[in-house]
Amino acid sequence: MDSSINIVPYSDTYAAAFRSLNEEWISRYFKMEEMDRISLYHPKEYILDKGGYIGVALLNDEAVGVCALIPSYKEEYDFELAKMGVSPKAQGKGIGKLLGLHIIEKAKALGAKKLYLESNRILKPALSLYEKLGFKEIVGATSPYERSDIQMELTLSSS
Repeated sequence: MDSSINIVPYSDTYAAAFRSLNEEWISRYFKMEEMDRISLYHPKEYILDKGGYIGVALLNDEAVGVCALIPSYKEEYDFELAKMGVSPKAQGKGIGKLLGLHIIEKAKALGAKKLYLESNRILKPALSLYEKLGFKEIVGATSPYERSDIQMELTLSSS
């Protein structure tokens, strides 16, 4: 892994990067949905002000990856791991894994016991990453996203 990669907390400086890194992958594989627009255009109100967190991966001081921890609307989970995007020019450098590990550690620091995420089976590299991070498929789960055809969960240890 590249030592020039840093993960920093979101600030308004990274608003455009948070939006564009997510819009890039969503538009490539799917279509933007209303829930995307709300969270990507209003991350402070939708994510941060509700107790969430956004990590930004910097490669040589350029934002090349993002991932959010959104307080869950599902009562059996504390947070949703969401809006993970890595720039195509920075893929293959382990940035997604670093972001995932960072977000999991942040969730533990916030006292979370259980995380979930929503994805799509065509995103094989993402699903492989989530499995490596310890997420397991939730059978029979439903989603507000049209594109979501798989949900996964992770029970956090207290260590």
